[in-house]
Amino acid sequence: MKSRMFWTFALAACLIACGKQPPAEEAPVDAAAEEPVAVAEPAPAEPAPAESAAVEPGAAKPEFGQEFLDHMHAHAERVDEIMYALDDGDLDTARAAAYWLAKHKTVEGIPDGWQMYVTNMREAASRVEGAVDLDSARIAAEAISPQCQGCHAAAGVLAQE
Repeated sequence: MKSRMFWTFALAACLIACGKQPPAEEAPVDAAAEEPVAVAEPAPAEPAPAESAAVEPGAAKPEFGQEFLDHMHAHAERVDEIMYALDDGDLDTARAAAYWLAKHKTVEGIPDGWQMYVTNMREAASRVEGAVDLDSARIAAEAISPQCQGCHAAAGVLAQE
């Protein structure tokens, strides 16, 4: 009994002492540590996102109607649903949102140069829909956002913060 009380007191003292410590400062970095190290990379499971063809500063951006914008907002809502569901460990909800993203009717007016992003987004969402566990669903879901970002960059759409 005495050793249990000792260890309880020691643990409490450590926790109290740690709480009073000032935040750690960043350690200086060696120049040798900054040199790149060759690391074998696994083969990509999905196609790499295509380079976005950014809009030229003087180029005219296509104009989109409210239906198009509402449709894009629905995409964002479904991506959020997928990510929140995966964070909560809810594979069925993530699959349902991914099903919509993969199979919904495409809105008219997407320029041909941006179709690759839509196709890649749908393929990634389809992999989430077909995932058998949370880990594979999370890996598949990581491929969705880069497609959205690539399309937005190609369209000249700036992220709102």
